[in-house]
Amino acid sequence: MNRRSRLIDATALTLGFGFLYLPIVILIVFSFNASQLVTVWGGFSTRWYSAILDNRQLLDSAWMTAKVAFVSAVIATVIGTFAALALTRYLRFRGRFLFTGMVYAPLVMPEVITGLSLLLLFVSLGIDRGFWTVTVAHATFTLGFVAVVVQSRLVSFDASLEEAAADLGASPAQVFFRVTLPIIAPAVIAGFLLAFTLSLDDLVIASFTTGPGATTLPMRIYSQVRLGVTPEINAICTLMIAAVTIAVIAASLATKRDALAKRQ
Repeated sequence: MNRRSRLIDATALTLGFGFLYLPIVILIVFSFNASQLVTVWGGFSTRWYSAILDNRQLLDSAWMTAKVAFVSAVIATVIGTFAALALTRYLRFRGRFLFTGMVYAPLVMPEVITGLSLLLLFVSLGIDRGFWTVTVAHATFTLGFVAVVVQSRLVSFDASLEEAAADLGASPAQVFFRVTLPIIAPAVIAGFLLAFTLSLDDLVIASFTTGPGATTLPMRIYSQVRLGVTPEINAICTLMIAAVTIAVIAASLATKRDALAKRQ
C-alpha cells in the first residue's frame, strides 16, 4: 500500500469516526458548561452534575431504569441461556424451526411492533402497567441477543467433558453447574451485559409498556428535551454514556476471554 492510499484510508476513517462520535463529544463537553445556555460556552463547571442530585424526578427515573435493566437482564440471561442450550444440544425435535424463529424474532422485529403487541397483551389480560410490565417487555426483546452470544460459545463446546462427568455419576444439574456453566460463563456474562445495556437506553418499548410511577430515564429525558435541551440533560446523558461504555467494554473483555478460551 503506497502513501497516497494510506492517506485516503486515514482520511476516510477520520471522517467516519468524526461523523459518528463528534455529536457525542459535543454533548459531553457542553455538560461541563457553566452557562445555562446550551450553545454558549460560559466556562468549565460541574454545577449541572451537582444539580442532578437535587432533581428528584431524574434520580427516581435513573433508579427505576437501573432496576428494570438489572432484573430484565437476569431474566433474559436465564431464559436465553437455556434457549441456546436447547438449540445447540437438541438438533432434532418437533417444532425446532418454530422455536428458533420465536427466539430470534425479537432481533429483527421493529421495536414499535414489539411494544404495541405487548401493550395489547397486557391490556387484554387486565394487567396494570408498571415496573413488571416494562421488565418483562425488556426481557422479551433482549433474550434473543443473549441466546446468540451463548449459542456461539456452545457450538464449539467439547461435549465429551459433560459425558465424562455424567459417566462419573454426576446428575444433569451437577453437570450443568459444575462443568457447562463455568466454561460458558464469559459468554453468559457478555450476554447479560449486552441485555443490560439494551434495556438501559430503550425508549420505544418502555413507552408502550410503562405506567404511572414507572418512568424510565430515557422517557424522562425525552419528555424534557421536547421543552428544550438544558445543560442538566447533557449531564445526565453523559452519565448514561459512561454507564453504557463501561458495560460495553466489560462485555467486550468477556467476549475476548471467551475467544481465548476457545483457542485453548
